[in-house]
Amino acid sequence: MVGSSALQPLVEAAGEQYASDHYGVFVNVQGGGSGTGLSQIQQGAVSIGNSDLFASEKKGIDSHKLVDHKVAVVGITPVVNKKVGVTNLTTAQLRNIFAGKITNWRQVGGPNLPVVLVNRAQGSGTRATFERWVMGDVPTMTAQEQDSTGMVRQIVASTPGAISYMAFSYVNKDIRTVKVDGVAPTEHNVHTNRWHIWAYEHMYTRGPATGLTKRFIQYILSPQVQRTLVKRMGYIPINDMQVERNAQGRVTRQ
Repeated sequence: MVGSSALQPLVEAAGEQYASDHYGVFVNVQGGGSGTGLSQIQQGAVSIGNSDLFASEKKGIDSHKLVDHKVAVVGITPVVNKKVGVTNLTTAQLRNIFAGKITNWRQVGGPNLPVVLVNRAQGSGTRATFERWVMGDVPTMTAQEQDSTGMVRQIVASTPGAISYMAFSYVNKDIRTVKVDGVAPTEHNVHTNRWHIWAYEHMYTRGPATGLTKRFIQYILSPQVQRTLVKRMGYIPINDMQVERNAQGRVTRQ
């Protein structure tokens, strides 16, 4: 498996668990971002391409050749360095920060501290999700980019004034999350779409899954894995969602 770094911790843990339960099976998991996962599975270079995006959202990908297996949902939240002290931003303020229009935290009620943007790299599904639901048509300002969510967390934790965004599953005590329009980044708010910045975690196969690939996907979707490993690692089980969202962004109640 190759692709989404937001999904990587879950598939690594599930792969280790599956391999320990099935003698002689080895599950190799690599990151690289959703774009890499989709291009690699399209080429047939891997068994599974992991993605935070629908394949139809990615240029250069023929989604008709791929089969989508939604295995979890991931919430994505803005995160800041602890010294920022800002706990809530409006969508407009958040957009203006990443567009480079707000350059000091005192402009949004924080301390006199320059804003330091940390972006995910182009091709990142997390970035694409953030830009779709926060930035809209407004371009993100050019800033440092990181392939790894773990590195983003490390930079934000150690850099006064830093802001970025990441999957709920990566948030720890070293950084602070930020409410948007007064709504907290919680699983419950994702369930109902009150928190808009979320994405499905997709495991794509080239054609219908067969053999070990099919068995592993079934394993991740099994009630025991969804209720234990998925929840424990900060992801949202598919069946907990009270809404469904398609590739065009249309939301319907389930």
